[in-house]
Amino acid sequence: MSLTKKIIIGLFIYLIFLVATLPATFVARFVELPKGLSVADLSGSVWAGQINSITFEGRQLDTLKWDFSPWRLLLGQAQVNFTLGERNTPINAKGLVRASFSGMYLEDFRFEAPIPALLGNKALPLRSKVNGDISLFIKEFDSGKPWCEALSGTAIINQAKLNNQFGDYPLGNVSFALACVNGNIELKTDDKMNHLGLVGSLIIQDKNRVAIDAKMKETPEQPADLKKMLSQFGAKDSQGYYTLNYKGAIPGL
Repeated sequence: MSLTKKIIIGLFIYLIFLVATLPATFVARFVELPKGLSVADLSGSVWAGQINSITFEGRQLDTLKWDFSPWRLLLGQAQVNFTLGERNTPINAKGLVRASFSGMYLEDFRFEAPIPALLGNKALPLRSKVNGDISLFIKEFDSGKPWCEALSGTAIINQAKLNNQFGDYPLGNVSFALACVNGNIELKTDDKMNHLGLVGSLIIQDKNRVAIDAKMKETPEQPADLKKMLSQFGAKDSQGYYTLNYKGAIPGL
């Protein structure tokens, strides 16, 4: 290797470590945050640091810690391991995120939050109120058009309760298997993953559209108001299922 190349490589490595030692507070001065987001009490460096105080649209979040991999920059990628809060805090997350010009990749990603905190002040159809928690576990996600190239994981709605002008619906726990189908995100369940007698899938498409292909039958665990509502979906099939199909815009968005 020539002396010139050695000097160039040496200077490049030096610049990487120079940037790596920059205090996070110094870099934050030059970053314009999105509207509704504010942070305080930064510590550490650009590559390994934490934020103790985060507020997003009125929601208070716990400590965010990150650890960048500087060597990934040599491959044209930005990779970070992060944690948000702890398992006992209302909103918490953890995982590996990798970004490049070709898209975003997630690995061993976990996100947990109360449903009301996610909805905020958004008005839902039929003056509905939703309570419960959501847990998202993603083993692998590779972005694509419109949403994904690959996806595997699980989404769980814990102790869900729906209340609207038609009644009260304690829905309990519902688990969905996550997959990527023709670039769209699919959530699929069966009656072994819930006590609602629900079988089928929900596919999230682009432009805030969904396609629901599902069916539901009466079960002993269903609330009385839900059993009454099922009769509005037409006649049962030979196995006792009511058809639940919908294609269109996501209600409320």
